Amino acid sequence: MDNNKAIAQIIESGQTSLGLELGSTRIKAVIIDKEGEVLASGGYGWHDRLEDGVWTYHLDDVIAGLQACYADLAANIKKEYGVTLKKVSALGISAMMHGYLAVDKDGKQLASFRTWRNTITAEAAEKLTDLFQYNIPQRWSIAHLYQAILNGEKHVAEVDYFSTLSGYVHRLLTGRRVLGVGDAAGMFPIDSETNNYYEKMLDQFDELVAPCGFPWKIRDILPEVLAAGQDAGVLTPEGAALLDPSGNLEAGIRMAPPEGDAGTGMAATNSCALRTGNTSAGTSIFTMVVLEKPLSKVYPEIDMVTTPSGKAVAMVHCNNCTSDINAWVSIIRESLNLFGCQVSDGELYTKLFEESLKGDTDCGGLMGYNYLAGEGITHFDEGIPFFMRRPDANFNLANFMRTHIVAALSTLELGMHILRDENVVIDKMYGHGGYFKTEGVGQRYLAAAIGAPVTVMKTAGEGGAWGMALLAEYMNHAGEKTLEDFLENDIFSKAAGSSFAPDPADADGFMKYQKWFEKALPVEEAAVLSAK
Repeated sequence: MDNNKAIAQIIESGQTSLGLELGSTRIKAVIIDKEGEVLASGGYGWHDRLEDGVWTYHLDDVIAGLQACYADLAANIKKEYGVTLKKVSALGISAMMHGYLAVDKDGKQLASFRTWRNTITAEAAEKLTDLFQYNIPQRWSIAHLYQAILNGEKHVAEVDYFSTLSGYVHRLLTGRRVLGVGDAAGMFPIDSETNNYYEKMLDQFDELVAPCGFPWKIRDILPEVLAAGQDAGVLTPEGAALLDPSGNLEAGIRMAPPEGDAGTGMAATNSCALRTGNTSAGTSIFTMVVLEKPLSKVYPEIDMVTTPSGKAVAMVHCNNCTSDINAWVSIIRESLNLFGCQVSDGELYTKLFEESLKGDTDCGGLMGYNYLAGEGITHFDEGIPFFMRRPDANFNLANFMRTHIVAALSTLELGMHILRDENVVIDKMYGHGGYFKTEGVGQRYLAAAIGAPVTVMKTAGEGGAWGMALLAEYMNHAGEKTLEDFLENDIFSKAAGSSFAPDPADADGFMKYQKWFEKALPVEEAAVLSAK
């Protein structure tokens, strides 16, 4: 029996797990076997919209994108293996963390979906942080809810349920109002001792908004919290028809707790155990480190979230990463096109990233800010990307590219510096996302920025959809072993990858660049103000 026939039998018999993730620019589906090997994938490109000052996605686009992504997966399976996808052993939904999606008792959307990218809740975030004595970033769901209350938005009284995007889609597919603990930790503070919301803070919030006279309590409208492996319901006939309008997908499939992209990133990089970390770098960038002990105090630059199994995690999140790099590469592509040169995306990015390694370690007197959106760590509610250079700069292509690639890490480093001062130990740091696609470039710069070795696994390109598929597959093992044991021994024991330790010259050059970056922040502020 050839390999394709064997895989066809595995797919037909439902001995697979499926993960779907709604990312910032792409919706992706991945189907895996019991060993975590990817058998097929599907995808669909989409993008957010800036409407009335709010970054959002239309929910019609969410449904259309999910259906197109699943259809692409099913078509690829049919083409490659000659079989129709009808069932899997388990299925999981993941999406961008945070944000605000509120519905009434009939499931009707009450306000525009406010994504993680928005920095419009400064007042609420500050007041809740002071009340809870726990850092509440602007993008967290509870900050969006409270800001809507402070704004006097009438829809708040009608809220029956609010959630993240993964929780919203999961409810459409199952009817269950649940959320994985990692994603829930980006809605409201989670107590890792109980794997649930902090009871004291729930009470504090209810007391805070009591004068408003809402017909709900906060416990009533938050999703139920579930850890990895717990029962999150089954795919209903309505959910199956929504995901696969062709009618081939069968109902009754077990559903994993829906997770955020941070949780699936941890699963996809085997960084759910203590003293491990991962950096996800794409449209946004964030680093997560699983803590041995709590931090000494509250830091506004550090989010406290959890692994999919509930372990405490320190998270440094930045809204901006590769978008400005992509914009400059697009300009370079236009220049090539003027001369009739046709180059694939893969070759163009690889050549330019590799060229950056020839640049000066401090970028030769060039400086860039990649702020398309605001940044909480540096206290910007809005952003303006810009590039500048000293008159005596070593202005060449290598330094130009190195500047923009390094600039994607500069704001992140400000948060990571706090963890170093807290003596947080990182034994293993894993990188994943588009920033790391060119081997030995992004991970080299990250190692220099954070002072720790960085590993990129061969599987890193599979991303969050693969991580969600792994969490779905874990549903078949949850009674036998911990998530950490499952990932370490069943999935990653034979995984290949490349590691880069910090290079002293790179680290020294990065810090020289970083000092100018911090000093020049008033220039970014002036740029933002000038655009108003």
